[in-house]
Amino acid sequence: MGSQYYDIIGDVHGHASLLKKLLKTMGYAKINGTWRHPERIAIFIGDFINRGPEIRETIQLVRQMTEAGNALTILGNHEYSAVLYHIKDSGGMFLSRHIAGNRNQIQSTLTAFKGFEPEWREHLRWFRTLPFFIDLEKIRIVHAYWNDNDINYLNSFIPEGRLKRGFLRSIHEKQHPTALIIYRLLKGLEYRCPPDLIIKCAKGMSRKLFRMNWWESPVNKTFRELSFGNKFVLPDYTVPVQIAPAFEPYGLNKTPVFMGHYCLSEGAEIFQGNICCVDSCVVGSEQLSAYRWSGEEILTRENLISVTLGPAVSNRG
Repeated sequence: MGSQYYDIIGDVHGHASLLKKLLKTMGYAKINGTWRHPERIAIFIGDFINRGPEIRETIQLVRQMTEAGNALTILGNHEYSAVLYHIKDSGGMFLSRHIAGNRNQIQSTLTAFKGFEPEWREHLRWFRTLPFFIDLEKIRIVHAYWNDNDINYLNSFIPEGRLKRGFLRSIHEKQHPTALIIYRLLKGLEYRCPPDLIIKCAKGMSRKLFRMNWWESPVNKTFRELSFGNKFVLPDYTVPVQIAPAFEPYGLNKTPVFMGHYCLSEGAEIFQGNICCVDSCVVGSEQLSAYRWSGEEILTRENLISVTLGPAVSNRG
């Protein structure tokens, strides 16, 4: 696949009709029961379950394309959480606790499969065959965060084939570094607010965690400058050296990375010439986006494409 061109599709979250509209717009057609393009391969960046009105149909579409070789698919945090929601630890507790927040997140998917429970269990087994990231040499695909050291570690530790229940149980019970790395790749860099920093979202709820971008050095930057994917405003003062996160920024000389996850209400965006987020927050915006990559080393906004529930189709130039 070294010379193959790709269409990287943002978080679908159960919006099969929008996905089909996006595929048609990009020149895909349904042939022999699955969608395909004569020259290109789709890449699903994770988070295709939960929230939307057509979850079952979405999983079927994504899986059919993947198994037919017409698409590549990675895990998002929603698929991974769904897997953990159904695996018990040695004490009989589920790895993803059945507390209100987790139940609310997955309930729409469980409801969609009411009466189709065997099919749902088969999809969960399929989820465990999907990778956490894809490195295609000229582009890289991850749900929320790419770090070379983390990727190399996972390559050396994660077994090939299906993620077995026992393996997942082991790394989460023991709080193994692998579990922490997986969460970073799926959810990004999350940091705890300093005790004296009180932040409230639009709903008036106190927020203890915030996310920072991972392609800029935090040195001499303000909280607001580094904030990324947060639904609340961080203060515009410099991050104290004592709590500044330690990580290697993703430099401009590195291979282009595509990610989803961050629910960008203003639409998919390129943040530097080699980093693109294709998650245009479909649930709130009713807009689904993709990046059409054709071999370029520097990403360009002209290759972003979005569709909405209405008649409009847009390339963002």
